[in-house]
Amino acid sequence: MKEASTSEAARLRAAIRALVRRFAVSERADLACCGVTVAQAAALEALGAEGPTRLRDLGRCLGIAPSTLTRNLARLEASRLVEREADPEDARSFRVGLTAQGRRAARAVAAQEEAFARQVLARIPAARRAIVVESLGDLLGAVRAATEECCPGAFDHLMTGVEGGGADQSTGAQDDGCGAAGGCGPGPAARKGAWR
Repeated sequence: MKEASTSEAARLRAAIRALVRRFAVSERADLACCGVTVAQAAALEALGAEGPTRLRDLGRCLGIAPSTLTRNLARLEASRLVEREADPEDARSFRVGLTAQGRRAARAVAAQEEAFARQVLARIPAARRAIVVESLGDLLGAVRAATEECCPGAFDHLMTGVEGGGADQSTGAQDDGCGAAGGCGPGPAARKGAWR
């Protein structure tokens, strides 16, 4: 493996920093149009993908602290986007799931994110689009490998719940950290009543 130059590394860091900032600003602006925060949108997305989920599992899937999850779910419940339901596997606990209005909100957020991605791709010459998208996959694979070299397990932990973040580089299969692969599926029960 040929060592990258200092100037190449600096350009990569600057480009990634600019992309992260730009997408964070865009995401906040887009989600403001939908009336939810970035964290609330992530909860809607996870619940839309997984269905009714125990709180502990949802928090693990999203990679957020229980207190943050509790606040976000309380706001989503007040907005009638999520609701509690009895856990069929444990009568002492409950799961949280999307209401019909919550499913519509989750679809609206996903549609806005996809529309923005299409706008970005439309500004790249058609002949280079596939190369750019493939190169981003290569970049993510390289970030994963470098992270695993210095901090085993950190990449998967940090990317839990991030779409495409848990891509299996050997097969290309997606494991977003949720579901059967180990995230938003059944787990220890949450206490009934409060969002805990």
